Amino acid sequence: MSVSQEISAHIPYLRRFGRALSGSQGGGDAYVLATLEAIVADPEAFRAGGETRASLYRTFLTLWGSMPVNEHVDPNILSPDERGARRNLDAIPLRPRIAFLLASLEGFDTEQVASILGVTPKDATSLIDQAGKEIAHQIRTDVLIIEDEPFIALDIQTLVEDLGHRVVGVARTHKEAVDAVRIHKPGLILADIQLADGSSGLEAVNQILGEFQVPVIFITAYPERFLTGRPPEPAFLITKPFGVDALKAVISQALFFDRRSQRRNGPQAVDA
Repeated sequence: MSVSQEISAHIPYLRRFGRALSGSQGGGDAYVLATLEAIVADPEAFRAGGETRASLYRTFLTLWGSMPVNEHVDPNILSPDERGARRNLDAIPLRPRIAFLLASLEGFDTEQVASILGVTPKDATSLIDQAGKEIAHQIRTDVLIIEDEPFIALDIQTLVEDLGHRVVGVARTHKEAVDAVRIHKPGLILADIQLADGSSGLEAVNQILGEFQVPVIFITAYPERFLTGRPPEPAFLITKPFGVDALKAVISQALFFDRRSQRRNGPQAVDA
């Protein structure tokens, strides 16, 4: 397989990354073009870099500081997610910004981020964590937790407050959740799927989203019921038992990209 065939499927995502990093499609594409020219000029060096996708991003970032970019940002070429991201990108230092985008936008794991940036996994984790703290500082918000297990709710509350956000309430039932949103108008909801009164957190969120648009992170022990690859799907989903770093990353991602959740069709929402 030729180098062009190896990398062709990854180019649209590299363009997305370049646009998010540089602030414009023109600027991002200039880096992508330079990356492709460098690969064509020395394909063996590119192949020596390891796994194709990681090597592609590594080459892109190697060229990042070597050419000027067009700083003009045309809002018409940005998706709603990217418009939300542009409001927050500039205040994050460059290296943490790159690490965060590699992890949250492009889906690389910590080991891959470390390889692309030429740092240790510990350093990559530190950069991503620094970006998360910068994001929390920029977009500190009120958070509602919908969770019927007291100890889990307390763990989530501690984690959320450590990030700099304020927990305005912990709801254990469908009714408590709806009432709390009407009172507090939170900027983020973390919702368990099954609640204490036998109701569904998904149903509660559907009702909430009918009245009030807000990013929602769902928490469930049964992610396969919801990540089907077909709509409707939760925008953000964490699996129980959740890892602290994973939940922190998803909270930062949900707020950073300002992704609004959409209502789900009731009968399709829960499979038991």
